[in-house]
Amino acid sequence: MDLLLWRHAEAIDGTPDAERPLSERGQRQAQRMAGWLELHAPPQLRVLASPTLRTRMTVAALTDEYRVDERIGTGACSADILLACGWPNDAGAVLIVGHQPTLGQVAAQLLSGTEADWSVKKGALWWIQSRRRSGRDEVVLRAVLSAELC
Repeated sequence: MDLLLWRHAEAIDGTPDAERPLSERGQRQAQRMAGWLELHAPPQLRVLASPTLRTRMTVAALTDEYRVDERIGTGACSADILLACGWPNDAGAVLIVGHQPTLGQVAAQLLSGTEADWSVKKGALWWIQSRRRSGRDEVVLRAVLSAELC
C-alpha cells in the first residue's frame, strides 16, 4: 500500500476555522505540489480530503475527483486516518489531504512505531509505503517533500 500524506497549503487567518481559504502563497504551494504529484504519484490514486475549505482548495489544485471524509478533519487522531485509508491492508494508493498535528502523528507512528508530534510543513508531502519482503512486513519512506522544493 502507498499512503501519501499531504498537509494543506498555507491558509489565511480567520474564523470560522473550517472556512479559511488558501492564501496566495498557499495557492502557489498547492499548485507546485500538484505538479509534482501529477508526475510521480502512483497510478489510480484514491484521494481523501478533510472537510475544511483549505484542504479542499489544496486538493483541487490536483484533481476534482476526491472524497471528503469527516474522519480526517481537524479533530482526527492518527487511528482515524489509518482507518479511513485502510492502512496497511489496502492494496492501492491513497492520498490524505489533512492537518497537523495528526499527519505528523501518523508519520511518526508508521515510521518509528511510536506516535509522536512530528512536524509536517504546510503544503508538504510524506509518501509512506507498506510492503512484504522476505516474509516480513516493512514500512518504507519513499519521499518527503516541501512545496518550495517542487
